[in-house]
Amino acid sequence: MSETVAPAIATAQGQAQVGRPVVHESSLRHVTGSAPYIDDLREPAGTLHVAPGWCREAARGRIRAVDLAAVRAHPGVVAVLTAADVPGINDCSPSVGGDPVFADESIRFHGQVVFAVVAETRASARAAARLARFDVEVERPAVTVADAVDRDSDVLPPYEFVKGDAEAAIAAAPHRLAESVFVGGQEHFYLETQIAFAEPLDGGEIRIVSSTQHPTEVSHVAARVLALPEAMTPCECRRMGGGFGGKESQATQWAVIAALAARLTGRPAKLRLDRDDDMIMTGKRHDMRVDWRAGFDDAGRVAAVDVCFLARCGHSADLSQGVVDRTLFHADNAYDYPAAAVRSRRLLTDTVSNTAFRGFGGPQGVAFAERLMDAIAIRLDRDPLDVRYANLYPDHDAPTHGATPYGQSVDDGVLGRLMRELERTSSYRARVEEIDAFNLTSPFLRRGIALTPVKFGISFTLMHLNQAGALVHVYADGSVAVNHGGTEMGQGLNTKILQIVADVFGLPLGRVRIAATSTAKVPNTAPTAASSGSDLNGMAALNAASAIRERLAVTAAGLLGCAVAEVRFAGGRVHGPDRSFSFADVARQAHLARVSLSATGFYATPDIVWDRAAAHGRPFFYFAQGAACAEVLLDTLTGEMRVVRVDLLHDVGRSLNPAIDLGQIEGAFIQGMGWLTSEELVFDAAGRLKTHAPSTYKIPTARDTPADFRVRLWEGGGAAAETVHHSKAVGEPPLMLALSVHSAILRALTSLAPGRLPPLDLPATPQAIVAAVRALRHPAADAGGAA
Repeated sequence: MSETVAPAIATAQGQAQVGRPVVHESSLRHVTGSAPYIDDLREPAGTLHVAPGWCREAARGRIRAVDLAAVRAHPGVVAVLTAADVPGINDCSPSVGGDPVFADESIRFHGQVVFAVVAETRASARAAARLARFDVEVERPAVTVADAVDRDSDVLPPYEFVKGDAEAAIAAAPHRLAESVFVGGQEHFYLETQIAFAEPLDGGEIRIVSSTQHPTEVSHVAARVLALPEAMTPCECRRMGGGFGGKESQATQWAVIAALAARLTGRPAKLRLDRDDDMIMTGKRHDMRVDWRAGFDDAGRVAAVDVCFLARCGHSADLSQGVVDRTLFHADNAYDYPAAAVRSRRLLTDTVSNTAFRGFGGPQGVAFAERLMDAIAIRLDRDPLDVRYANLYPDHDAPTHGATPYGQSVDDGVLGRLMRELERTSSYRARVEEIDAFNLTSPFLRRGIALTPVKFGISFTLMHLNQAGALVHVYADGSVAVNHGGTEMGQGLNTKILQIVADVFGLPLGRVRIAATSTAKVPNTAPTAASSGSDLNGMAALNAASAIRERLAVTAAGLLGCAVAEVRFAGGRVHGPDRSFSFADVARQAHLARVSLSATGFYATPDIVWDRAAAHGRPFFYFAQGAACAEVLLDTLTGEMRVVRVDLLHDVGRSLNPAIDLGQIEGAFIQGMGWLTSEELVFDAAGRLKTHAPSTYKIPTARDTPADFRVRLWEGGGAAAETVHHSKAVGEPPLMLALSVHSAILRALTSLAPGRLPPLDLPATPQAIVAAVRALRHPAADAGGAA
């Protein structure tokens, strides 16, 4: 064993891993193309390929017959799977059912899987899948929100939050406004499309490798469909090429089909969706029609709101209960409504079931809240920022705190201070004056600016999901392996877990390795979603590593001749008051002394409670908060819009990794900007998605990133809640900061007709901007506002 004297301790203490801007643990492999995704993995000999088959002529109708003779006869085809081949339950729903793996008696949306082809090559499987002949009694589909309202079809019961008497407060208010506005959906457009690999193992076990945010759900549903115990359907995920919520529930069907193919053929099987098929067959962010009324006073302070979110959910429930609930949770955003009726309908349409998307319904609620603030400001001819200040929840150090429409006290507010800091650093007031002067003299180009906040609750509102497990091993050579229940989709979760565990043992990052997420190692996990990946899995890993460190400290105390309380781990060594040993030496001695160097860690979020039936509780452990100031320039003749400058200030508590957090903030903002300005989903009257490729569906590119893009982490102290190292979640909340762009567009348009709310839906595409300009300049031709 090697030992050194105490002076080494001071140097080692400066090497803490948590809080450092460490590069993503796979970044080098990402940029060199050596990070293996599922389609890069070496295929075992005999691997089969699977392609889904579906009816391209109908979105709704009864299946009278399906002729698969030509499919089965196609060269290379080994098997054709249908509902009749499912040994268990033909349903892959993540919730209340209604999502058949294979449609049997009826077709409920364009793109619904009816069968799957299993072939020697992917090309053969895809070609054969197009040879099926369908006899369908076609019915007229309900495609839009309006269609579902006319048909009076709901996939789940209505739900609401009520605070005070909103109706009476609106009637008594000095000013009143009402509007109907459309908030569009969004395609996930992850770089890696849906993909899964399955192989039969000894004793009937089926091992599944899936690009999924929820390996436990894949394992659970595969067991249900295959009529096997969950212990026989382990699921593994090393990394995803993006997820954004689109692989929380919707990855499951493809994994289950691959698993079924492997079980029935006895050979490994892989299924990868083509980009067009992926966009047609998988759910999106929920689009909604938002009908609202509000009353307010001369200062712009809201007296009450009455809002109803009409959500297009698709043909089944999927995750719509939680998603639309989250819309209601965030209909207040950062604003304290004295009285509120926040209502919703989950509408059933004959379209693919909409699903989780970054923000999980929250962005639609926040969009309403910011629209309300802008509308009040326009009506009163006040600066929108001042209207926002007038309605903010008080900061945590105020004598009283506001309460949300669902009864949670907002006792950790920081937005008053944070927004005023951003107002100052972005030179907001001076730029408003400059922009107003520009608009007075510019006939065609108009500029706009807005500063908007976000307050986003962190925790799953389905309470049992707020838990995580981890498994940590220390080997006799001092190296460390970690398994945890979270999944890596590029967001840097594994990097943060590495830092947390390395910090516990005082090791360099190179001595710690993250293994692939596997239900065979850490079972019963929650999805990596709700911005809680680091909060939950980081704490579980911290607990597991800490348990081993306590055991090692006892061994080290004996070696160092000191009390356990005097032992410290830093710089790859274990220190006593006057000497130290290498971490590897202490690990080796602990092994020789028969000390367990393996531990499981578990964490369950404390202090949260939610009674959905009573619509009351404290569902969120804390609120993540931030603000954005955006400036835009638009051409009123063409509708072209450019984001000129963006200033972001976001509170991440004590950052686990500032570099990764900044990247998450930037990426979320740009993705939100796409949702609000360019990404438009278009279905035809027959229920067919027309925007199912990058040629017709426009995500932001590098050219859309603001040339002047200023992003800062707010230095306001750590999280008040007992989170891992007092950090705060960062994955979803910054997406909603992009609403500053939409508000800036509204302000630019308002300069054309002061006092009139522009009839502008979301997204504000060039076509939508031109239509709003025409309505403002020619009021008689206006059909009555946004719909």
